[in-house]
Amino acid sequence: MKKVFLSTAVAVLAAVSLVGCGASKDSKTLTIGATPSPHAEILEVAKEVMAEEGYTLDIKVYNDYVQPNTAVENGDLDANYFQHVLYLENFNEENNTHLVIADKIHYEPFGIYGGKTKSLDEVPDGGSVAVPNDATNEARALLLLEAQGLITLQEGVGLNATKNDIIDNPKNLDIKEIEAAQIPLSLQDVDIAVINGNYAMGAGLSVGKDALAIEESDSDVVQQNYANVIAVKEGNEENEAIQALIEAVKSDKVKEFIEEKYDGSVVPLF
Repeated sequence: MKKVFLSTAVAVLAAVSLVGCGASKDSKTLTIGATPSPHAEILEVAKEVMAEEGYTLDIKVYNDYVQPNTAVENGDLDANYFQHVLYLENFNEENNTHLVIADKIHYEPFGIYGGKTKSLDEVPDGGSVAVPNDATNEARALLLLEAQGLITLQEGVGLNATKNDIIDNPKNLDIKEIEAAQIPLSLQDVDIAVINGNYAMGAGLSVGKDALAIEESDSDVVQQNYANVIAVKEGNEENEAIQALIEAVKSDKVKEFIEEKYDGSVVPLF
């Protein structure tokens, strides 16, 4: 009786272990987290491509940059698609998570958008500027403001810049650090704002038509560091379902969708 009980217990533990592994090699169902636009919209097209190969893609939509990462780390999601390279690296470092890039998919140019002020030349002395409050995106925003001559950063800070690195601020701009998802909602309360591509699109803003200034999208540094990626828990990147997902997302059908729908606000990297 003891041997039978032990065998049963081992079998149960093995089954529990398999359930907690995320996307298994034999699984035909994949659960992925994404922010609404453009990521979840792109995945809806990829879902159709995956269905043709017998896979089911379950898309969970999030409105923040933290939960989709913790859910992949905990095994509640098999993958996520919402963040760029530097954000992922910084998140791992700060949270001791073990997320890796399965593939780089697209790039979203950062833009400066007008709030109370409708052009950069009209930004008043003491004007307010909203920037994302997470480290990687704040640096990116500050570099864009510097490129427009609004501020000067300490030499060499690059992608590690914070507002404490501003050494010249001729218009005495009030830099307001705001959670990235909330910046579009705060646009009417500030003179200008630097907004992440996905949140700009979610608010109905077009980087090509509405932005007062845009990041240099042809920069290798920008595309390599700010490429939006599909991320998974370390060890799962070669799983069959993950590879099927990547193949679907990088299909001609998805590429055509991106190019037709987003008009330059989303640039495919494939």
